[in-house]
Amino acid sequence: MTLRIQFLLFVILIHAVLIVLAAQIMRTNAPLFVGLEVLLGISIYLTIRLYKGFVRPFQLIAAGTEAIRAKDFSMKFVPVGQREMDQLIDVYNHMIDELRKERVTQHEKSYLLESLIQASPAGVLLLTFDGRIEGVNPAAEHMLGLSAQQLLGEKPDQLAGDWGAALADLSEQEPQVVQLSGIQTYRAHCSRFVDRGFTRRFIVLEELTQDLIRQEKQAYGKLIRMMSHEINNSIGAINSILQSFHYYTPQLQATDQPDFTEALDVSINRNTHLANFIANFANLVRLPLPQRQPTDVHELLRTTERLLHVQVERRNISWHWELAPEPLVIDLDPLQLEQALLNICKNALEAIGEKGNVWVRTTQQPAQIIIENDGPGIPADVQRRLFTPFFSTKRDGQGIGLTLIRDILLQHEFQFSLETQANGRTAFTIRF
Repeated sequence: MTLRIQFLLFVILIHAVLIVLAAQIMRTNAPLFVGLEVLLGISIYLTIRLYKGFVRPFQLIAAGTEAIRAKDFSMKFVPVGQREMDQLIDVYNHMIDELRKERVTQHEKSYLLESLIQASPAGVLLLTFDGRIEGVNPAAEHMLGLSAQQLLGEKPDQLAGDWGAALADLSEQEPQVVQLSGIQTYRAHCSRFVDRGFTRRFIVLEELTQDLIRQEKQAYGKLIRMMSHEINNSIGAINSILQSFHYYTPQLQATDQPDFTEALDVSINRNTHLANFIANFANLVRLPLPQRQPTDVHELLRTTERLLHVQVERRNISWHWELAPEPLVIDLDPLQLEQALLNICKNALEAIGEKGNVWVRTTQQPAQIIIENDGPGIPADVQRRLFTPFFSTKRDGQGIGLTLIRDILLQHEFQFSLETQANGRTAFTIRF
Protein backbone atom coordinates (compact mmCIF):
# COMPACT_ATOMS: atom_id res chain seq x y z
CA MET A 1 0.00 0.00 0.00
CA THR A 2 1.44 3.35 -1.07
CA LEU A 3 1.86 6.32 1.22
CA ARG A 4 -0.72 8.28 -0.81
CA ILE A 5 -3.43 5.64 -0.31
CA GLN A 6 -2.65 5.45 3.41
CA PHE A 7 -3.04 9.24 3.68
CA LEU A 8 -6.36 9.21 1.80
CA LEU A 9 -7.74 6.41 3.98
CA PHE A 10 -6.73 8.33 7.11
CA VAL A 11 -8.39 11.54 5.87
CA ILE A 12 -11.58 9.72 4.87
CA LEU A 13 -11.76 8.01 8.27
CA ILE A 14 -11.36 11.28 10.22
CA HIS A 15 -13.94 13.15 8.17
CA ALA A 16 -16.39 10.24 8.34
CA VAL A 17 -16.21 10.43 12.13
CA LEU A 18 -16.83 14.22 12.00
CA ILE A 19 -19.79 13.74 9.69
CA VAL A 20 -21.29 11.07 11.99
CA LEU A 21 -20.86 13.34 15.04
CA ALA A 22 -22.42 16.24 13.21
CA ALA A 23 -25.42 14.08 12.23
CA GLN A 24 -25.90 13.01 15.88
CA ILE A 25 -26.19 16.57 17.21
CA MET A 26 -27.90 18.13 14.23
CA ARG A 27 -31.36 18.15 15.98
CA THR A 28 -30.28 18.43 19.61
CA ASN A 29 -27.73 21.25 19.42
CA ALA A 30 -28.02 23.46 16.37
CA PRO A 31 -25.18 25.91 17.28
CA LEU A 32 -22.76 23.03 17.87
CA PHE A 33 -23.85 21.44 14.60
CA VAL A 34 -23.09 24.67 12.74
CA GLY A 35 -19.71 24.84 14.44
CA LEU A 36 -18.96 21.25 13.44
CA GLU A 37 -19.94 21.99 9.86
CA VAL A 38 -17.59 24.99 9.79
CA LEU A 39 -14.84 22.86 11.35
CA LEU A 40 -15.50 20.14 8.80
CA GLY A 41 -15.26 22.62 5.92
CA ILE A 42 -12.00 24.07 7.26
CA SER A 43 -10.63 20.52 7.73
CA ILE A 44 -11.54 19.55 4.18
CA TYR A 45 -9.93 22.74 2.84
CA LEU A 46 -6.73 22.16 4.82
CA THR A 47 -6.71 18.50 3.86
CA ILE A 48 -6.91 19.38 0.15
CA ARG A 49 -4.04 21.87 0.52
CA LEU A 50 -2.02 19.38 2.53
CA TYR A 51 -2.73 16.64 0.00
CA LYS A 52 -1.57 18.86 -2.84
CA GLY A 53 1.52 19.74 -0.83
CA PHE A 54 2.28 16.03 -0.39
CA VAL A 55 1.34 14.91 -3.88
CA ARG A 56 3.39 17.47 -5.81
CA PRO A 57 6.70 16.37 -4.26
CA PHE A 58 5.73 12.78 -5.00
CA GLN A 59 5.03 13.68 -8.61
CA LEU A 60 8.29 15.61 -8.80
CA ILE A 61 10.24 12.71 -7.35
CA ALA A 62 8.54 10.27 -9.73
CA ALA A 63 9.25 12.46 -12.77
CA GLY A 64 12.86 13.02 -11.69
CA THR A 65 13.38 9.32 -11.03
CA GLU A 66 11.99 8.43 -14.44
CA ALA A 67 14.27 11.02 -16.10
CA ILE A 68 17.32 9.62 -14.30
CA ARG A 69 16.30 6.06 -15.22
CA ALA A 70 16.04 7.16 -18.86
CA LYS A 71 19.45 8.91 -18.54
CA ASP A 72 17.85 12.23 -19.47
CA PHE A 73 19.88 14.80 -17.57
CA SER A 74 18.42 17.79 -19.40
CA MET A 75 15.04 17.95 -17.58
CA LYS A 76 14.88 20.55 -14.78
CA PHE A 77 12.01 21.95 -12.66
CA VAL A 78 10.90 25.56 -12.12
CA PRO A 79 10.39 26.83 -8.53
CA VAL A 80 6.69 27.05 -7.56
CA GLY A 81 6.89 29.53 -4.65
CA GLN A 82 6.48 26.89 -1.92
CA ARG A 83 9.50 26.84 0.39
CA GLU A 84 9.76 23.08 0.88
CA MET A 85 9.04 22.39 -2.77
CA ASP A 86 11.54 25.00 -3.93
CA GLN A 87 14.22 23.47 -1.69
CA LEU A 88 13.55 20.04 -3.21
CA ILE A 89 13.54 21.49 -6.72
CA ASP A 90 16.81 23.33 -6.07
CA VAL A 91 18.50 20.14 -4.80
CA TYR A 92 17.19 18.14 -7.76
CA ASN A 93 18.27 20.76 -10.34
CA HIS A 94 21.74 20.97 -8.77
CA MET A 95 22.04 17.17 -8.78
CA ILE A 96 20.98 17.01 -12.45
CA ASP A 97 23.54 19.68 -13.40
CA GLU A 98 26.32 17.76 -11.67
CA LEU A 99 25.25 14.50 -13.25
CA ARG A 100 25.12 16.10 -16.68
CA LYS A 101 28.59 17.63 -16.24
CA GLU A 102 29.96 14.32 -14.97
CA ARG A 103 28.39 12.44 -17.85
CA VAL A 104 29.77 14.87 -20.44
CA THR A 105 33.21 14.73 -18.83
CA GLN A 106 33.22 10.94 -18.71
CA HIS A 107 31.99 10.74 -22.29
CA GLU A 108 34.73 13.11 -23.48
CA LYS A 109 37.40 11.21 -21.54
CA SER A 110 36.11 7.89 -22.85
CA TYR A 111 36.07 9.20 -26.42
CA LEU A 112 39.58 10.61 -26.03
CA LEU A 113 40.86 7.32 -24.60
CA GLU A 114 39.21 5.32 -27.37
CA SER A 115 40.66 7.66 -30.01
CA LEU A 116 44.13 7.36 -28.48
CA ILE A 117 43.90 3.57 -28.40
CA GLN A 118 42.73 3.40 -32.02
CA ALA A 119 45.43 5.81 -33.22
CA SER A 120 48.23 4.41 -31.06
CA PRO A 121 51.17 2.78 -32.88
CA ALA A 122 51.29 0.32 -29.97
CA GLY A 123 48.95 -2.66 -30.15
CA VAL A 124 46.37 -2.89 -27.36
CA LEU A 125 44.39 -5.99 -26.38
CA LEU A 126 41.59 -5.51 -23.83
CA LEU A 127 40.67 -8.69 -22.00
CA THR A 128 37.43 -9.74 -20.34
CA PHE A 129 37.21 -10.85 -16.71
CA ASP A 130 37.93 -14.44 -17.78
CA GLY A 131 40.94 -13.47 -19.92
CA ARG A 132 39.44 -13.44 -23.43
CA ILE A 133 40.11 -10.69 -25.97
CA GLU A 134 37.26 -8.16 -25.90
CA GLY A 135 38.83 -5.20 -27.67
CA VAL A 136 41.66 -4.77 -30.18
CA ASN A 137 43.03 -1.72 -32.00
CA PRO A 138 44.31 -1.58 -35.62
CA ALA A 139 47.97 -1.68 -34.54
CA ALA A 140 47.39 -4.96 -32.70
CA GLU A 141 45.61 -6.42 -35.75
CA HIS A 142 48.63 -5.51 -37.89
CA MET A 143 51.17 -6.95 -35.44
CA LEU A 144 49.29 -10.18 -34.87
CA GLY A 145 48.39 -10.58 -38.54
CA LEU A 146 44.75 -11.27 -37.68
CA SER A 147 41.53 -9.29 -38.04
CA ALA A 148 39.45 -8.14 -35.09
CA GLN A 149 36.80 -10.75 -35.93
CA GLN A 150 39.42 -13.49 -35.67
CA LEU A 151 40.81 -12.17 -32.37
CA LEU A 152 37.65 -11.31 -30.41
CA GLY A 153 36.69 -14.03 -27.95
CA GLU A 154 40.07 -15.79 -28.16
CA LYS A 155 42.52 -16.20 -25.31
CA PRO A 156 45.95 -14.64 -26.01
CA ASP A 157 47.82 -17.84 -25.12
CA GLN A 158 45.79 -19.75 -27.72
CA LEU A 159 46.88 -17.61 -30.68
CA ALA A 160 48.71 -19.45 -33.44
CA GLY A 161 52.45 -19.29 -33.93
CA ASP A 162 55.02 -17.62 -31.69
CA TRP A 163 52.51 -15.13 -30.32
CA GLY A 164 50.56 -17.72 -28.37
CA ALA A 165 53.67 -19.15 -26.72
CA ALA A 166 55.01 -15.70 -25.86
CA LEU A 167 51.75 -14.35 -24.42
CA ALA A 168 51.21 -17.55 -22.42
CA ASP A 169 54.35 -16.77 -20.40
CA LEU A 170 53.51 -13.07 -20.04
CA SER A 171 53.55 -11.70 -16.50
CA GLU A 172 52.83 -8.26 -15.10
CA GLN A 173 56.28 -7.98 -13.56
CA GLU A 174 58.43 -8.51 -16.65
CA PRO A 175 57.72 -7.63 -20.32
CA GLN A 176 58.18 -10.40 -22.88
CA VAL A 177 60.26 -9.93 -26.04
CA VAL A 178 58.78 -11.65 -29.09
CA GLN A 179 60.89 -12.14 -32.22
CA LEU A 180 59.22 -13.30 -35.42
CA SER A 181 60.98 -14.56 -38.58
CA GLY A 182 64.29 -13.19 -37.39
CA ILE A 183 63.38 -9.56 -38.03
CA GLN A 184 60.10 -8.44 -36.46
CA THR A 185 60.79 -7.86 -32.79
CA TYR A 186 58.09 -6.82 -30.31
CA ARG A 187 57.76 -6.22 -26.59
CA ALA A 188 54.58 -7.41 -24.85
CA HIS A 189 53.61 -5.87 -21.52
CA CYS A 190 50.65 -6.87 -19.35
CA SER A 191 48.91 -4.63 -16.82
CA ARG A 192 45.51 -4.31 -15.16
CA PHE A 193 42.72 -1.83 -14.47
CA VAL A 194 39.53 -1.77 -12.39
CA ASP A 195 36.17 -2.07 -14.14
CA ARG A 196 33.00 -1.89 -12.00
CA GLY A 197 34.95 -2.91 -8.95
CA PHE A 198 36.62 -5.94 -10.58
CA THR A 199 40.14 -6.32 -11.99
CA ARG A 200 40.65 -6.71 -15.71
CA ARG A 201 43.87 -7.05 -17.69
CA PHE A 202 45.13 -5.50 -20.90
CA ILE A 203 48.18 -6.23 -23.05
CA VAL A 204 50.29 -3.61 -24.84
CA LEU A 205 52.42 -4.65 -27.83
CA GLU A 206 55.29 -2.39 -28.93
CA GLU A 207 57.29 -2.84 -32.11
CA LEU A 208 61.03 -2.63 -31.54
CA THR A 209 62.20 -3.69 -35.01
CA GLN A 210 63.27 -0.33 -36.41
CA ASP A 211 64.87 0.86 -33.17
CA LEU A 212 66.84 -2.35 -32.76
CA ILE A 213 68.00 -2.31 -36.39
CA ARG A 214 69.05 1.32 -36.06
CA GLN A 215 71.02 0.65 -32.87
CA GLU A 216 72.45 -2.51 -34.36
CA LYS A 217 73.69 -0.71 -37.48
CA GLN A 218 75.20 2.08 -35.41
CA ALA A 219 77.07 -0.46 -33.28
CA TYR A 220 78.52 -2.67 -36.00
CA GLY A 221 78.89 0.27 -38.40
CA LYS A 222 81.44 1.97 -36.15
CA LEU A 223 83.32 -1.30 -35.69
CA ILE A 224 83.38 -2.10 -39.41
CA ARG A 225 84.53 1.41 -40.37
CA MET A 226 87.37 1.25 -37.85
CA MET A 227 88.42 -2.25 -38.99
CA SER A 228 88.15 -1.31 -42.65
CA HIS A 229 90.32 1.78 -42.17
CA GLU A 230 93.04 -0.02 -40.26
CA ILE A 231 93.10 -3.19 -42.39
CA ASN A 232 93.03 -1.38 -45.75
CA ASN A 233 95.88 0.87 -44.71
CA SER A 234 97.96 -2.11 -43.66
CA ILE A 235 97.05 -4.25 -46.69
CA GLY A 236 97.93 -1.47 -49.11
CA ALA A 237 101.37 -1.05 -47.61
CA ILE A 238 102.00 -4.82 -47.35
CA ASN A 239 100.96 -5.48 -50.96
CA SER A 240 103.20 -2.65 -52.13
CA ILE A 241 106.17 -4.19 -50.32
CA LEU A 242 105.33 -7.67 -51.60
CA GLN A 243 105.07 -6.39 -55.17
CA SER A 244 108.49 -4.77 -54.85
CA PHE A 245 109.98 -8.10 -53.72
CA HIS A 246 109.44 -9.40 -57.27
CA TYR A 247 112.44 -7.30 -58.35
CA TYR A 248 114.66 -9.51 -56.22
CA THR A 249 113.56 -12.74 -57.91
CA PRO A 250 116.39 -12.77 -60.53
CA GLN A 251 118.96 -12.52 -57.74
CA LEU A 252 117.85 -15.88 -56.31
CA GLN A 253 119.02 -19.27 -57.47
CA ALA A 254 116.95 -20.70 -60.30
CA THR A 255 115.64 -23.52 -58.16
CA ASP A 256 114.36 -21.07 -55.50
CA GLN A 257 112.74 -18.55 -57.84
CA PRO A 258 109.40 -20.45 -58.46
CA ASP A 259 108.80 -21.00 -54.76
CA PHE A 260 109.64 -17.40 -53.99
CA THR A 261 107.32 -16.06 -56.71
CA GLU A 262 104.49 -18.40 -55.67
CA ALA A 263 104.81 -17.35 -52.02
CA LEU A 264 104.59 -13.68 -53.00
CA ASP A 265 101.56 -14.26 -55.26
CA VAL A 266 99.76 -16.29 -52.59
CA SER A 267 100.40 -13.57 -49.99
CA ILE A 268 99.19 -10.83 -52.33
CA ASN A 269 96.06 -12.82 -53.25
CA ARG A 270 95.21 -13.50 -49.61
CA ASN A 271 95.65 -9.83 -48.77
CA THR A 272 93.44 -8.87 -51.70
CA HIS A 273 90.84 -11.40 -50.58
CA LEU A 274 90.92 -9.93 -47.07
CA ALA A 275 90.50 -6.42 -48.52
CA ASN A 276 87.47 -7.57 -50.53
CA PHE A 277 86.07 -9.32 -47.45
CA ILE A 278 86.24 -6.10 -45.43
CA ALA A 279 84.86 -4.12 -48.38
CA ASN A 280 81.73 -6.27 -48.35
CA PHE A 281 81.10 -5.34 -44.74
CA ALA A 282 81.86 -1.68 -45.45
CA ASN A 283 79.36 -1.66 -48.33
CA LEU A 284 76.73 -2.99 -45.95
CA VAL A 285 77.24 0.04 -43.71
CA ARG A 286 77.40 2.54 -46.59
CA LEU A 287 74.19 1.40 -48.30
CA PRO A 288 72.84 4.56 -50.00
CA LEU A 289 69.24 5.66 -50.00
CA PRO A 290 67.23 4.13 -52.88
CA GLN A 291 66.93 6.17 -56.08
CA ARG A 292 63.39 5.28 -57.00
CA GLN A 293 62.06 5.10 -60.53
CA PRO A 294 59.24 3.14 -62.22
CA THR A 295 60.70 -0.31 -62.87
CA ASP A 296 59.35 -3.49 -64.45
CA VAL A 297 59.93 -6.13 -61.77
CA HIS A 298 59.50 -8.92 -64.33
CA GLU A 299 62.52 -7.63 -66.27
CA LEU A 300 64.61 -7.60 -63.07
CA LEU A 301 63.63 -11.21 -62.42
CA ARG A 302 64.57 -12.25 -65.96
CA THR A 303 67.94 -10.48 -65.58
CA THR A 304 68.54 -12.35 -62.32
CA GLU A 305 67.77 -15.68 -64.02
CA ARG A 306 70.21 -14.91 -66.85
CA LEU A 307 72.97 -14.14 -64.32
CA LEU A 308 72.35 -17.47 -62.57
CA HIS A 309 71.58 -19.54 -65.68
CA VAL A 310 74.94 -21.34 -65.82
CA GLN A 311 74.82 -22.18 -62.12
CA VAL A 312 71.21 -23.41 -62.45
CA GLU A 313 72.12 -25.77 -65.30
CA ARG A 314 75.26 -27.02 -63.54
CA ARG A 315 73.25 -27.88 -60.42
CA ASN A 316 70.52 -29.52 -62.55
CA ILE A 317 67.83 -27.25 -61.06
CA SER A 318 64.54 -26.53 -62.86
CA TRP A 319 63.44 -22.88 -62.98
CA HIS A 320 59.65 -22.33 -63.14
CA TRP A 321 58.04 -19.03 -64.14
CA GLU A 322 54.56 -18.07 -62.85
CA LEU A 323 54.47 -14.36 -63.67
CA ALA A 324 51.39 -12.15 -63.69
CA PRO A 325 50.02 -11.57 -67.21
CA GLU A 326 50.58 -7.80 -67.07
CA PRO A 327 53.91 -6.01 -66.35
CA LEU A 328 54.47 -5.41 -62.65
CA VAL A 329 55.76 -1.81 -62.54
CA ILE A 330 56.88 -0.59 -59.12
CA ASP A 331 58.56 2.64 -58.00
CA LEU A 332 61.94 1.39 -56.68
CA ASP A 333 65.72 1.47 -57.05
CA PRO A 334 66.41 -1.13 -59.79
CA LEU A 335 70.09 -1.62 -58.89
CA GLN A 336 69.40 -2.26 -55.22
CA LEU A 337 66.42 -4.53 -55.81
CA GLU A 338 68.34 -6.48 -58.45
CA GLN A 339 71.08 -7.09 -55.87
CA ALA A 340 68.47 -8.24 -53.33
CA LEU A 341 66.83 -10.58 -55.86
CA LEU A 342 70.21 -11.99 -56.84
CA ASN A 343 71.04 -12.78 -53.19
CA ILE A 344 67.60 -14.33 -52.62
CA CYS A 345 67.91 -16.61 -55.65
CA LYS A 346 71.50 -17.57 -54.76
CA ASN A 347 70.34 -18.57 -51.30
CA ALA A 348 67.56 -20.66 -52.86
CA LEU A 349 70.06 -22.48 -55.12
CA GLU A 350 72.43 -23.10 -52.22
CA ALA A 351 69.55 -24.42 -50.11
CA ILE A 352 68.61 -26.92 -52.84
CA GLY A 353 72.14 -28.05 -53.61
CA GLU A 354 71.53 -30.37 -56.57
CA LYS A 355 68.44 -31.45 -58.52
CA GLY A 356 65.62 -29.30 -57.29
CA ASN A 357 63.11 -26.68 -58.32
CA VAL A 358 62.77 -22.92 -58.03
CA TRP A 359 59.42 -21.22 -58.57
CA VAL A 360 59.28 -17.49 -59.29
CA ARG A 361 55.75 -16.11 -58.99
CA THR A 362 54.32 -12.58 -59.12
CA THR A 363 50.81 -11.23 -58.58
CA GLN A 364 49.21 -7.87 -59.29
CA GLN A 365 46.64 -7.87 -56.47
CA PRO A 366 48.39 -7.73 -54.12
CA ALA A 367 51.60 -6.62 -55.83
CA GLN A 368 54.23 -9.09 -54.65
CA ILE A 369 57.05 -11.46 -55.58
CA ILE A 370 57.26 -15.01 -54.20
CA ILE A 371 60.45 -17.04 -54.77
CA GLU A 372 60.08 -20.65 -53.62
CA ASN A 373 62.42 -23.61 -53.52
CA ASP A 374 61.96 -27.26 -52.54
CA GLY A 375 65.20 -27.56 -50.60
CA PRO A 376 65.34 -28.50 -46.91
CA GLY A 377 63.09 -26.34 -44.73
CA ILE A 378 64.27 -23.77 -42.20
CA PRO A 379 64.51 -25.15 -38.63
CA ALA A 380 62.60 -23.26 -35.94
CA ASP A 381 65.75 -22.17 -34.09
CA VAL A 382 67.25 -20.82 -37.32
CA GLN A 383 63.98 -19.10 -38.30
CA ARG A 384 64.22 -16.74 -35.33
CA ARG A 385 67.80 -15.76 -36.17
CA LEU A 386 67.31 -15.04 -39.87
CA PHE A 387 68.34 -11.53 -40.98
CA THR A 388 70.59 -11.23 -37.92
CA PRO A 389 73.91 -9.61 -38.94
CA PHE A 390 76.84 -12.03 -39.26
CA PHE A 391 74.63 -15.08 -38.62
CA SER A 392 75.00 -17.81 -41.23
CA THR A 393 74.33 -21.54 -41.43
CA LYS A 394 76.90 -21.93 -44.24
CA ARG A 395 80.36 -23.17 -43.41
CA ASP A 396 82.11 -20.25 -45.10
CA GLY A 397 79.21 -17.79 -44.87
CA GLN A 398 79.82 -14.20 -43.79
CA GLY A 399 76.29 -13.60 -42.58
CA ILE A 400 75.74 -10.40 -44.57
CA GLY A 401 73.63 -11.66 -47.50
CA LEU A 402 70.28 -11.64 -45.72
CA THR A 403 71.27 -8.53 -43.79
CA LEU A 404 71.87 -6.69 -47.06
CA ILE A 405 68.51 -7.93 -48.39
CA ARG A 406 66.85 -6.80 -45.16
CA ASP A 407 68.34 -3.30 -45.31
CA ILE A 408 67.48 -2.81 -49.00
CA LEU A 409 63.85 -3.86 -48.51
CA LEU A 410 63.46 -1.88 -45.28
CA GLN A 411 64.79 1.27 -46.97
CA HIS A 412 62.19 0.73 -49.69
CA GLU A 413 59.54 0.19 -46.96
CA PHE A 414 58.58 -3.15 -48.52
CA GLN A 415 57.21 -5.92 -46.32
CA PHE A 416 58.93 -9.29 -46.62
CA SER A 417 59.15 -12.71 -45.04
CA LEU A 418 61.19 -15.89 -45.34
CA GLU A 419 59.63 -19.08 -44.03
CA THR A 420 58.99 -22.74 -44.79
CA GLN A 421 55.35 -23.22 -45.73
CA ALA A 422 52.95 -26.05 -44.97
CA ASN A 423 53.59 -27.57 -48.43
CA GLY A 424 57.29 -28.00 -47.60
CA ARG A 425 58.51 -25.22 -49.87
CA THR A 426 60.61 -22.37 -48.49
CA ALA A 427 59.29 -19.04 -49.77
CA PHE A 428 60.78 -15.55 -49.77
CA THR A 429 57.92 -13.08 -50.21
CA ILE A 430 58.28 -9.38 -51.03
CA ARG A 431 55.12 -7.28 -50.77
CA PHE A 432 55.23 -3.91 -52.53
